[in-house]
Amino acid sequence: MDIRPEFLSLVLACALVTAMPRVLPLVVLPRLRLPAWLIDWLGYVPIAVLSALLTLELHAVPSPAILASLAVAWFTRNLLATVALGVAAFWLLG
Repeated sequence: MDIRPEFLSLVLACALVTAMPRVLPLVVLPRLRLPAWLIDWLGYVPIAVLSALLTLELHAVPSPAILASLAVAWFTRNLLATVALGVAAFWLLG
């Protein structure tokens, strides 16, 4: 199999562009001292992302998997438990 240099450079450039936003915060943020208000604000990011994803689904008829995920999120405030239950419920009910 012959790989053209242009194609290889394109794949490597795409990998670099994809990896940088993930690696850069892991390298830079431990060296910075963030203000307390920013750390508090960042604590709301996971629930905001989950809310945005669920809002898209709730415009349609909510499925039992979504309702179960909302209940777990409300009572446990645990993102991992919410996602795990939501995926499991979607798989079992789907």
